[in-house]
Amino acid sequence: MITTDDRLQWLLDIVEESLAEPEMGGEELARRAHLSRFHFDRLVAAALGEAPGALRRRLLLERSAHQLTHAGDQVIEIALDAGYGSPEAFTRAFTRAYGVSPSVYRQRPLPRELGAAASVHFHPPGGLRLPSTGRSDTMDVLTRMVDHHLWLIGEIVDRTGRVDDETLDRRIELSVEGIDEDPTLRKLTDKLVYQLEMWVTAVEGGTAMPPRGETTSDGMRRRLDDVSPRFRALVLEPVEDGRADETFVDAVCDPPETFSYGGIVAHVLTFAAVRRTMAIGALETAGIPDLGSGDPMRHVGGTGTDASEITRRPPQ
Repeated sequence: MITTDDRLQWLLDIVEESLAEPEMGGEELARRAHLSRFHFDRLVAAALGEAPGALRRRLLLERSAHQLTHAGDQVIEIALDAGYGSPEAFTRAFTRAYGVSPSVYRQRPLPRELGAAASVHFHPPGGLRLPSTGRSDTMDVLTRMVDHHLWLIGEIVDRTGRVDDETLDRRIELSVEGIDEDPTLRKLTDKLVYQLEMWVTAVEGGTAMPPRGETTSDGMRRRLDDVSPRFRALVLEPVEDGRADETFVDAVCDPPETFSYGGIVAHVLTFAAVRRTMAIGALETAGIPDLGSGDPMRHVGGTGTDASEITRRPPQ
């Protein structure tokens, strides 16, 4: 099923790719979308607030504004790159958009972005800055981080079933004093699950630590399937409701301590990040590298690969 977000991304991809061919007409753009010109124009206008032709012209002018201030290209080269047949035509269009000529803009740059209903703008060096498809705030990011954490524990648990007991219990040659000494893949995975069980017990009013559960791969998966939705409901939902500072008495502690829901989330994500990283490293050593570094980037937002594995350009 194609979601609204998927369709928006699909349209943006088509428009972005077309910027490399500024002379492209509307018929060709629609053909690449496998739609009639009429239907494609209506779809883009409805989703992005501008007709395709107007959208592409604006984005090409924004790219030209960037080139004027960040490249040494002649105005005629920039004009041709934007799809204009002459410097005069480009100058007229640029002046209408920015209120100054290209040569004046180059000496005294103004804000590059032109008005846009959907806030789709050129983003250097060659892409688009995409609009958010919905409201997103700090709480949304935190929620996604927790969801990524719960998902990643499950992925780690599942992969423990693909190694033998010797590998599962082999000491990991990295000791994080005060967190996990003498760690093994089994111990780390168990603690990732048990941490959730402990906090659920505390929030539910328990007075003693929960019993330790099975530490086979299947056993840890059953435990996680039980505790994960409970942790999300008991701890994350109050934070989502704006009650992050609301406190409760943790009677599991001796003597009892007072904690906030927001504090639990911060604690869990901080300590679990260490355990997840060590567990993922142990899995890679065992020949199971498909979790990468466990980067939450894609889970929280974005479509790129594991950010830790991206090749980046060196300083100029």
